[in-house]
Amino acid sequence: MRLKFVEPLLPTLVEKPPEGDEWIHEVKFDGYRSQIIIDHDVRIFTRNGHDWTAKYRDLAGAAKRLGVESAIIDGEAVVLNEAGLSDYHELRKAITRRQHDLYFVAFDLLHLNGHDLRDMDLEDRREILEGIILPDDRIQFSQALPGDAKAIFHLIDEAGIEGMVSKRRDSKYRSGRSTSWLKIKSYMVEEYDLLGVEREPGKPAFALMADRKTGQYVGSAFINSRGAIRDRLWKRVQEHSGPAPKGMKRPATQWVKPGLIGRVKHLRGEEDLRHASLQDFREDE
Repeated sequence: MRLKFVEPLLPTLVEKPPEGDEWIHEVKFDGYRSQIIIDHDVRIFTRNGHDWTAKYRDLAGAAKRLGVESAIIDGEAVVLNEAGLSDYHELRKAITRRQHDLYFVAFDLLHLNGHDLRDMDLEDRREILEGIILPDDRIQFSQALPGDAKAIFHLIDEAGIEGMVSKRRDSKYRSGRSTSWLKIKSYMVEEYDLLGVEREPGKPAFALMADRKTGQYVGSAFINSRGAIRDRLWKRVQEHSGPAPKGMKRPATQWVKPGLIGRVKHLRGEEDLRHASLQDFREDE
């Protein structure tokens, strides 16, 4: 009987890492959540259950070398940049052009050789998983990070890594969103073109931002600037008033002409802005 894809366990996003010895902490890799299934052959599925074995040919070959009869391995398909950090944008290129650059970071084991391991403690599942991973191959084991949670997160933030995932040592594997696994993302500050400001009486104001290279809308940033900055922004928006960008229809928005650039703090590792706030703005030189 062939093993079937298992809906993944999804961590809950929180603001800060949990404290205590009952948690282990791992790097949050910036890649594609994937599931390797080994039985009569090797199949690799996306987080949503799509069969991407053909796109992950080299990873499928590495899975065959593990030498197990059957297994379901949960992990992340990644590509590393020159600094050794996972690079989401390069990953998409590698899948179509550079299969040899793909790695799979394994962090959980759901089945092994006919045994369902999902009711075992996470710590025990990971110990078994580490034992079947071959050294120096395309499938790597996600090592737990030693030390205090706050200190670990500080180092991750300083290194420019997307974030960390904290997991209860005794957690069972249950599909769907879970508070037994928590993800904590670091923030970064980048500049974006200001398209307009969304203002409605009694509601928070948001700045609508676009990528500076492509001009594509990437999301909104909460305007929580100090009074002086906020007042200066309202004045510049009025002075730079312009038509709505093509295809953009949003109510209560004051659109502006090109030329205003905003500094936005947002979660690292997201395609569009998430948990974003406008820190300041300037005029294009």
